[in-house]
Amino acid sequence: MSRGGGPGAGASVSAVAPLYVVRHAHAGTRGEWDGPDEERPLSERGRRQARALVETLAEAGVTRLVSSPYRRCIQTLEPLAEVSGLAVVVDDRLAEGTGFAPAMDLAEELSSEPAVLCSHGDVIPDLLEALVRRGLELQDPARWPKASTWVLTRDEHGFVKGRFLPPPA
Repeated sequence: MSRGGGPGAGASVSAVAPLYVVRHAHAGTRGEWDGPDEERPLSERGRRQARALVETLAEAGVTRLVSSPYRRCIQTLEPLAEVSGLAVVVDDRLAEGTGFAPAMDLAEELSSEPAVLCSHGDVIPDLLEALVRRGLELQDPARWPKASTWVLTRDEHGFVKGRFLPPPA
């Protein structure tokens, strides 16, 4: 299987692969949406942000795209899926309201491959706080605006550093 360029291109996937944790792009407000919140789509601004995330992540050499089952999360990863040729895999452990434990389990399962996870503004801070308690050092202040990314690096013992990438303009 061919990989894209960028960090680690041409190298085998190691046991210390980075994890990219993305908060879904802008989806408007719950109050303005008439349907079930799980079906709320990205706004036009959110679609632009999702397309711009491709520039941020396309060269990262990711091999998995995993999303909350919420439509706005899936849509956030779709442009990256198109460019990378990867499918967006839906995982309920990233759904809104699940807390850190299911997301942590998923992150551990993906420890041997560079992956992108897309989740929500309640799951991401819980996950980061849990990782900090386990030794993760945040290189930037903790925050998670829509369409932002945390790049989490690990060593053989677990996650060690987290770097914040602001949302695309």
